[in-house]
Amino acid sequence: MKHKIFFFIALTVFSTSCKEEVLPKPKAMLRLEYPVANYQTADAGCVYTFDQNSLSNIKENKDCSLVLDYPIMKGSIYLTYKPVQGNLDTLLVDAQKLSYEHVVKADNIVEQPFINKEDGVYGMFYEVSGNAASQSQFYVTDSTNHFVTGSLYFYAKPNYDSILPAAMYLQNDIRKIMESLRWKD
Repeated sequence: MKHKIFFFIALTVFSTSCKEEVLPKPKAMLRLEYPVANYQTADAGCVYTFDQNSLSNIKENKDCSLVLDYPIMKGSIYLTYKPVQGNLDTLLVDAQKLSYEHVVKADNIVEQPFINKEDGVYGMFYEVSGNAASQSQFYVTDSTNHFVTGSLYFYAKPNYDSILPAAMYLQNDIRKIMESLRWKD
């Protein structure tokens, strides 16, 4: 009987003492790095041009509306063109309304006005933070003839923490689009 107890204790000590100590993993952040943006002038045969990131592919739609697809980031910037025909107020209200439809899921929406008097480009950039469907919205116009709206969407369900690096990268591209946009006429 003593041998059985001694054997049982020895077996328990040896089986538990050989394991390594379990330590919790330290908190870490996902590190996503994207290449430095390389821009070239995009001319899709429309009444406007802009600088396009070489990581994106242009998909042309009808009426000078475009989709800039970023496969590496699984996201797209949708550009919609509308001519101004005495309806500038309606176009502005619709663009602002579209941006504020995300207020239900957004933590915050920051408006950043854009003015380029030299080239006649005026607009607004909306930075949306939180689990909203779109992380950025914008519009630009010359106030008399042309109106372009843009929206950033990802292919996945919005999880702000997960898409933040890609959203920040693409927000810089949107700002570059706004800054480089030129009307042809």
